[in-house]
Amino acid sequence: MTQYVYRFGGGVSDGGNGDKNLLGGKGANLDGMASIGLPVPPGFTISTPMCTVYYEQGGVFPDSLRAEVANGIAHIEGITGKKFGVAADPLLVSVRSGARASMPGMMDTVLNLGLNDDTVDGLAAISGDARFAWDSYRRFIQMYSDVVLELDHGRFEEALEIAKEDRGYTLDTEMTADDWRTLVAEYKALVVELWDGKQFPQDVHDQLWGAIGAVFGSWQSERAKVYRRLNDIPAEWGTAVNVQAMVFGNMGDTSATGVAFTRDPAKGDNAYYGEFLINAQGEDVVAGIRTPQYLTRAARETAGAKPLSMEEAMPEVYGQLARVFDLLERHYRDMQDIEFTVERGKLWMLQTRAGKRTAKAALKIAVDMANEGLITREEAILRVDPQALDQLLHPTLDPNAARDVLTKGLPASPGAASGKVVFDADTAEKANAAGESVILVRVETSPEDIHGMHAARGILTARGGMTSHAAVVARGMGRPCVSGAGTLSIIAKEKLFRIGSREVREGDIITIDGATGEVMLGAVPTVQPELAGDFGTLMVWADEGRRLKVRTNAETPLDCRTARDFGAEGIGLCRTEHMFFDAARITAVRQMILAEDEAGRRIALDKLLPEQRRDFVEIFEVMAGLPCTIRLLDPPLHEFLPHEESEFAEVAQAAGLDVETLKRRAAELHEFNPMLGHRGCRLGVTYPEIYEMQARAIFEAAVLVAEKSGDAPIPEVMIPLVATRRELELMKAVVDKAAQTVFAEQGRTIEYLVGTMIELPRAALRAAEIAEVGEFFSFGTNDLTQTTLGVSRDDAGRFLTTYVEKGIYAKDPFVSIDVEGVGELISLAAERGRSTRPDIKLGICGEHGGDPASIAFCESVGLDYVSASPYRVPIARLAAAQAALLKK
Repeated sequence: MTQYVYRFGGGVSDGGNGDKNLLGGKGANLDGMASIGLPVPPGFTISTPMCTVYYEQGGVFPDSLRAEVANGIAHIEGITGKKFGVAADPLLVSVRSGARASMPGMMDTVLNLGLNDDTVDGLAAISGDARFAWDSYRRFIQMYSDVVLELDHGRFEEALEIAKEDRGYTLDTEMTADDWRTLVAEYKALVVELWDGKQFPQDVHDQLWGAIGAVFGSWQSERAKVYRRLNDIPAEWGTAVNVQAMVFGNMGDTSATGVAFTRDPAKGDNAYYGEFLINAQGEDVVAGIRTPQYLTRAARETAGAKPLSMEEAMPEVYGQLARVFDLLERHYRDMQDIEFTVERGKLWMLQTRAGKRTAKAALKIAVDMANEGLITREEAILRVDPQALDQLLHPTLDPNAARDVLTKGLPASPGAASGKVVFDADTAEKANAAGESVILVRVETSPEDIHGMHAARGILTARGGMTSHAAVVARGMGRPCVSGAGTLSIIAKEKLFRIGSREVREGDIITIDGATGEVMLGAVPTVQPELAGDFGTLMVWADEGRRLKVRTNAETPLDCRTARDFGAEGIGLCRTEHMFFDAARITAVRQMILAEDEAGRRIALDKLLPEQRRDFVEIFEVMAGLPCTIRLLDPPLHEFLPHEESEFAEVAQAAGLDVETLKRRAAELHEFNPMLGHRGCRLGVTYPEIYEMQARAIFEAAVLVAEKSGDAPIPEVMIPLVATRRELELMKAVVDKAAQTVFAEQGRTIEYLVGTMIELPRAALRAAEIAEVGEFFSFGTNDLTQTTLGVSRDDAGRFLTTYVEKGIYAKDPFVSIDVEGVGELISLAAERGRSTRPDIKLGICGEHGGDPASIAFCESVGLDYVSASPYRVPIARLAAAQAALLKK
């Protein structure tokens, strides 16, 4: 019989051996903490395979599981001495999710399970605190009604607020035992009203199975699906469920609960970081319902806060916690995110996991741990998510710029962002889709806001601490976040917020600084980031470990300079058509296109030659000594044509023709499907003088820069959209002739290559014969994906998300290479190309060149380089190093 339940605690372990795939992250770490002797409340884990069984059987559990769960409950009873459902000394348990990958706040939890009308009195008697018991019961009813019964959570919150208002209270802690008892009766009546006349379940075993089903069910909640999609977590992994004896942080002033990190997750400093609350349960800290206190005295003093830190208020327990921190970090060899509870002076560890961290913190922690000897340099490279570097590569607020500061909250996630204020997640998502930058402003965020948080440039909340939902999720996403801005008064119905006498409405622009906690009116200028220190150190280590070269896609001097600063080793794609759209030369381009014959085209091309030469000189000066792949004119000619009457008149005058003749010529050039029409090398075959001019400009510029700098660039002239050997043969002859002409005129030769972009399935299939002519292949994965899948990248957004959700494609094939289809063509082309030209240079230059998963594929195929946009060059460098290390 398959085993699904694994016990932990009290010296018992059922052999899960810390396997996250089996026990989930939380279950594996609970078992791990118990195995090294830490104080972990006993419990058991229902393993991840049961999640699949649960869904396959339509939400019905097998009978064998019921026997295993009963054995698990008996295990907890045996260690604690308490009995589940027995009023005299009731056992209460928590029921929590635990996927193998951390998904903070995305799935459901039920606390205090086992309370009913009888056991609440037993809890009051055994604890000696009736107020605590009835507070625990109302929390349980409220949470169970939300998570399991799926009743309107707002109605319970409203009842609580009315109860406090009627009694003149501000805080929950002012409520007495009788007040909670009265509210419990109101809650139970609410359940009857909202749950079709049914009573709140009193049988503790019914409660337990309802909670287990709800936690497994939350794996398929919309917020969990969105989080998995954003973080590439496979749906088939499923979640485990952890059932564990409750310990209570709300049993008076000697009890507490908290969340902590062994290092600063925002900056990476080797200092304890966290928050706690005296006389509270765990959700009070993370939900932002109460403002938490700092863990350490240093953090409290830095923040200028008055309430005592845990180090000051509970020094003995804090000392125990500090020792646990050190033990856990040495054991797991990574920064840990920890949840703990103090019950009447006794410390209990509820969870540990590798902590979410900002990119800056990830770099510092990885480098520091390598320097401390805790991990190797290779492990340090693998510890940093390449995509997370994006947080570091963009501008931050100019420290010298004027700032109209509205208020200041907690610096919950670093970075800065400006955008229009929006007050709900759906509006944020719609605005982002329309190309607008927005700041999501909420009283506090919840897991249901995940899609809006992802769409927003930054998040601002009125409530919550440094470990609130908003802070943790924002840090994981790389979004700036300011939380706990207490002076912020949000009036959601009127779509505005007030700070004192000042009012900000939806659509107004604000700026938030996640490094300082400042909230400013209007947009604040930015400055470029400093990429030295830990970033530079890790990049040096990464470069030592990678095989793939990393180039950039760039066609302006600024982009080239940016890319070189980020470590680019050349240009993998320079799109020459972008130069043709310049306002100063578009008229000559149109004159060339609309000309009736070669003589007319050459007149226009003579005007373009010096402009094109200057373009290449500016690029080669930045890239001197490095290879530069330059793609000759690729797009269909109709893209350059005039549309307005005034534009036709301007071109007609320049060409010496009448407007009607030009319009007729434009009509002749019209194509129904231009992306598969007269473009790429087909232009060069039809009008070789165009490619001749571009080749001449390239070689004249290269010779000029070589003479001026003494360091010649290495032009790699790329012929686009080749499908046959003969096309490339004809175009290479044009390029070679231009090169020899320039070299003869200038009295100097330079090294160059002629190759092609593989972006058609036929070219991939016929790569062996094409390689007989071409000296390099650059895989244009944007068009190769379009032509292989028969899908337009510009139009596919309407349905590709659905395709990914339904498992047709694992990821958007325009974001990450479709390995089974496009990837097989690339592998085939590489193999066949090498069969006739063993030293052929191979790379990719589509958008996939900055995608870590695609880079790993390129490493597996043995390509020579990837090419990425300037700001993704460091991402590609790190991803290439990781791919090489993992391949070993």
